[in-house]
Amino acid sequence: MGSDVGPFPHGTQARELTLMAKYGMKPLAVLQADLINGARLLGWDGEIGALKPGYYADIVAVPVSPLEDISAVERVSFVMKGGVVARAAITR
Repeated sequence: MGSDVGPFPHGTQARELTLMAKYGMKPLAVLQADLINGARLLGWDGEIGALKPGYYADIVAVPVSPLEDISAVERVSFVMKGGVVARAAITR
């Protein structure tokens, strides 16, 4: 997510995931499109897009499961980058 922001202001890309679900995609398919297929599209599959050993993995924590409420991706609790919490309690 974020390789092409499109019509949204930078930093608000999570809204796109909510809209994808609103217009018919299941939350799991939305996350797969964003993470797995996004990595594949950029030619980075095998390096990003999954939480696996050896991958570049930044972790974004949200307050509830995005499989239950995809809009949770718009309410980030913290971001971990390179194994270190980079920002805590992000609000928008």
